[in-house]
Amino acid sequence: MKIAMIGTGYVGLVSGACFAEFGPDVTCVDVDAAKIERLLKGEIPIYEPGLDALVAKGIKSGRLSFTTDLAKAVSEADAVFIAVGTPSRRGDGHADLRYVEAAAIEIAKSLQGYTVVVTKSTVPVGTGRRVAELIRGANPAAEFDVASNPEFLREGSAIGDFMRPDRVVIGAETDRARAVMQALYRPLYLMETPVVMTTLETAELTKYAANAFLATKITFINEIADLCEKVGANVQDVARGMGLDGRIGKKFLHAGPGYGGSCFPKDTIALVRTAQEYGSPARLVETVVQVNDTRKGAMASRVIAACGGSVRGKTIGVLGVAFKPNTDDMRDAPSLAIVPALQDAGAIVRAYDPAAMHEAKALLPGVHWCDDAYDAAVGADVLVIITEWNEFRALDLDRVGSSMTQKVLVDLRNVYRAEDVRALGFRYTSIGRP
Repeated sequence: MKIAMIGTGYVGLVSGACFAEFGPDVTCVDVDAAKIERLLKGEIPIYEPGLDALVAKGIKSGRLSFTTDLAKAVSEADAVFIAVGTPSRRGDGHADLRYVEAAAIEIAKSLQGYTVVVTKSTVPVGTGRRVAELIRGANPAAEFDVASNPEFLREGSAIGDFMRPDRVVIGAETDRARAVMQALYRPLYLMETPVVMTTLETAELTKYAANAFLATKITFINEIADLCEKVGANVQDVARGMGLDGRIGKKFLHAGPGYGGSCFPKDTIALVRTAQEYGSPARLVETVVQVNDTRKGAMASRVIAACGGSVRGKTIGVLGVAFKPNTDDMRDAPSLAIVPALQDAGAIVRAYDPAAMHEAKALLPGVHWCDDAYDAAVGADVLVIITEWNEFRALDLDRVGSSMTQKVLVDLRNVYRAEDVRALGFRYTSIGRP
């Protein structure tokens, strides 16, 4: 089988490389010629563990290729995946479907023979019908079906999520389309991966509902963490006690500075807007969005409090600026709220991140970027852990403390045990722990 993957962003590149590993011939298409040239040389434009090796393997096998020629890729494909960006639309928060719609029209012009056009991008309910309408309008003679196949990839572990998913969701409404999609995912059928076959609308909404629920879990445990601090409880123990209940589960019950990234912020807002549009307000999700936004801003106040109520003229070392470890993604990262607030309060910020500093430099002006975690601690009055990279979990704290002006550690990810840090002479602040 042959696949055309329209878009070589995070979803398109990971999905294309993984499908090639499954066996089909995959052609990834992008309008950015410079990006395609880099990919042909094996240069990966995003940070995702294992992706460089997987892409190189696909290219070597001849099953993975990159091009700017959409027409040729589409004309030869059994399935065309739309994996372009759907950012929040300025002004109202709805998903911006300009790129999806433009891709649909271009695809329509090049369809030859029966083809399944699949929305892989995260799109609001009704988008699949809209894509079908655009294709029919641009090419009335086209023989095609539209399917929805939302991605559930976690940045930092995306390859494993694609190869060994909890489930695959496919919205398809003809036997012919279902047969094509089943053939593409045949390796997962052999592994007895649950495959949910449903309608276009149900598949589209499933993606938003899943992300909104996970965002709600994060926001819930963050509010419980605040209560723990007031009553003297330990949020990690509370989360464990909750998570051992099979109805709840332990994942996404880690207190911290709030969620960020490419999915949860825009998808929760888009779901809220869709619900409002259809006259069925999602009040719970609305509150989650508001609480999370407030929380990220409030984290700077914790740092200021740890410094005695003022950071003016003080140096703050920051460890981690990406929204999560194992990615260079800065979209809606908590650091984008915390660092500017500290700078506005008069602080000098020294920061280090293993992967995201290149992306962060344009977003966080005025920050002194460091060579490693120990460099970030030099001369600092307080050291703040914002992103829980593994290399921050076992720092030589004696070495860290010896280079700091004051031994103050604000751990926004609960990486360390309070008693261990305090035994080394640090003043230590964490989230939701006495």
